[in-house]
Amino acid sequence: MDNILSVLVFFPAIAGLLGFVVDKESARAYGITVAAIEFLLSLWLWFSFDTANAGMQFVEMIPLIPDFGISYYLGVDGISLFIIIMATLMTLIGMMSMSITENIKNMIITLLFLEMTMVGVFVALDAIIFYLFWELSLVPMLYIIGAWGGPLRVYASIKFFLYTFTGSLVMLVGMLFVAYVYHNLTGVWSFAITDWYALVLPLNYQLWLFAAFFLGFAIKVPMFPFHTWLPYAHGQAPTIGSVILAAVLLKMGTYGFVRFSLPMFPDASVMMITPIAVISIIMIIYTAMVAYAQKDMKQVIAYSSVSHMGIIMLGIFAMNAEGIGGSVFQMLSHGIVSGALFMLVGVIYDRRHTKLMSEFGGLASVMPKYAVIFGIMLMAAVGLPLTIGFVGEFLVLLGFYEVSPIMTILAGTSIIIGAIYMLAVYKKSFFGPITNEANKTLKDLDAKETWSLVPLVLIVVWLGVYPKPVLAPIDHSVKAMLSFMNEKAITQEAKDMIKVAKSTKEVK
Repeated sequence: MDNILSVLVFFPAIAGLLGFVVDKESARAYGITVAAIEFLLSLWLWFSFDTANAGMQFVEMIPLIPDFGISYYLGVDGISLFIIIMATLMTLIGMMSMSITENIKNMIITLLFLEMTMVGVFVALDAIIFYLFWELSLVPMLYIIGAWGGPLRVYASIKFFLYTFTGSLVMLVGMLFVAYVYHNLTGVWSFAITDWYALVLPLNYQLWLFAAFFLGFAIKVPMFPFHTWLPYAHGQAPTIGSVILAAVLLKMGTYGFVRFSLPMFPDASVMMITPIAVISIIMIIYTAMVAYAQKDMKQVIAYSSVSHMGIIMLGIFAMNAEGIGGSVFQMLSHGIVSGALFMLVGVIYDRRHTKLMSEFGGLASVMPKYAVIFGIMLMAAVGLPLTIGFVGEFLVLLGFYEVSPIMTILAGTSIIIGAIYMLAVYKKSFFGPITNEANKTLKDLDAKETWSLVPLVLIVVWLGVYPKPVLAPIDHSVKAMLSFMNEKAITQEAKDMIKVAKSTKEVK
């Protein structure tokens, strides 16, 4: 299919516009159908993808403002391919499991427009197009939190918007300066990321530009100390908002580091390894300890999400194929597992209208199917072998061990702390006697909830046992990027740190 990427980007938006004429009673079925078609299109993209080709594929380019080098420029490689598939899958699963009935038509239309922006971010190869999709993604999420959220939804939505929008403006300044430098060196304007990759920038330019891009991406991740907006956003967002936010939107930040910061500023990236590793370890340990102190089940998962994003950041700055490839895989793992956990919290909230662990206990005896699926996702979250969570974490720690064994050991404590607070949640909520009479009559998972969660369980086990179909394409693209970074680096320190030789190993 020609122009498959354009279809993937704009099909949800066009369907969203047509959704205004769809009857309210049919809105949910309409949204699920559109999301299912979008997911199937993303699978077709995978099946048509040449896994041996490390470069950009399905490239589309149409000049928009030629005088300033702005083009409609799209493409995917092994790094972005599976994030797109995860985005379409989690949108579909989120719609299937959604329990919202108030203004359901508006919610479906909003989710379809949000899906357009998410896919657009991961396929855009022109910086201005990337930035437009990046900023547009704020609007639907702002509306979802503000219209369907909890009592503090207005505060949470405004804080989310202001934090991310402010960081994005600084990133935009950095993008404009890179285009200006490119124009000075070549005599032509270009906002194509692939053109920018060819720039060999002085170290001082790299450091300032790295800082500009860092602010935009770090707030989105969110990295410590910019993480304070996330617990409010998760705490006040409806379940579907938390699912999409945790599964996809946070990955825009980590994806930005891989797509922009590393290949464009290799020397600055190497110089920033230690500071970012320190921040990542603080994220990993501090937020894990905060998660243990929470009494609200959803807040535990929210802080846990920040902790796991710290692991992803650590792998990105390992500067070797194991670390970066493991981070990209961990983006997928975190998206699926955290999305499923937020859905599971939403299930019990719909029944009891509370998320406090003190209100539960003994749920395993009245909701056995729910307890089993929650347990599987909990084990994946703490990185149990043979689950999807183990693969990414293992590769990240293996990759960063070559940089600093001591920091790797500190980061590895997250597995122990994570097991402590996750098992504490499970013990308090699912075991022991049923002390609250309201819990004795709770219904187990219904058909809608089961059909939403079982596919995620299968993916968690499948990619935990056999991750090669996903890891191999990621590995090829990561190796190509590292080779390019090594050639482009201007300092010997950077060339020594960027491990190209070891990236020639075959993915097993």
